Amino acid sequence: MSNPRADYSPIFQREPLKLPGNARVAVWPIINVEEWDIGSAMARAVLPAPQGASVIPDITNFGWFDYGLRVGFWRLKRVLDKHQVRATVSLNASICKSYPAIVEESTKSGWEILGHGFIQRVLNLEDDERDVIRRSIQLIKETTGKAPRGWMGPGLAETFDTPDILAEEGIEYVCDWCNDDQPYPMKVKSGSLVSIPYTVEINDIPMYLVQHHPSPEIFERSRDQFDTLYEEGAESARIMAISTHPYITGVPHRIRYYDQIFQYIKRHEGVVFMTGSEILDWYREVTA
Repeated sequence: MSNPRADYSPIFQREPLKLPGNARVAVWPIINVEEWDIGSAMARAVLPAPQGASVIPDITNFGWFDYGLRVGFWRLKRVLDKHQVRATVSLNASICKSYPAIVEESTKSGWEILGHGFIQRVLNLEDDERDVIRRSIQLIKETTGKAPRGWMGPGLAETFDTPDILAEEGIEYVCDWCNDDQPYPMKVKSGSLVSIPYTVEINDIPMYLVQHHPSPEIFERSRDQFDTLYEEGAESARIMAISTHPYITGVPHRIRYYDQIFQYIKRHEGVVFMTGSEILDWYREVTA
């Protein structure tokens, strides 16, 4: 019944970890860039169809998602560029073909591309998950010149075989296991795989679509999360992920609060902004 992929380790009993420059917190912004198939049921819904019908094409909810790629992504990028912060883009590989400007501008800005499935569909529904993982890696590599080093399952979903397949296909870190504030090694059949702390707490889907908080919530919660991690980080390093989706946080009534997160964090000394691969390389170095 215990976690089959990791040994149990109480965080306050571990050997201290020190970030570059003796920073306390590594802040890791992730933008999840998905593609929804207009010929299928939408991945999520902001507005149900009348009479409780299930409609295809679902133009209302497709338009909500598509707004994120036409407008919302670029708002998020403008905020991060203003603060000179590089993001990690969690990317459905099909975006490389459907919305290439997003991939081009992300790589031009030195952002990391993280594998996030081929299209926004959980691996549990795929006939051949290894093929999906392999095709996703290959298309990202062909488009950007680099294979992704990290992986996040669509919807954070995995099968019981996913970590083993990821390690066998050359993936070095995974974000699906939101169960720690520090990286840790995962148990896989061959090779190695590291869990990097992602988040379902500082994540706009639970915040706005599930819990229905008002627009300032992303700033208020991020501030409080950061304050605790910053205090604890004096003893041992902490990782703070900030997860957003262009069609949620990239809308006009929320973007100011995303901006405020970085304004607030940058007032503090002892903070470093990192991509997922930078966190991985640091962790490997300090635990070698």
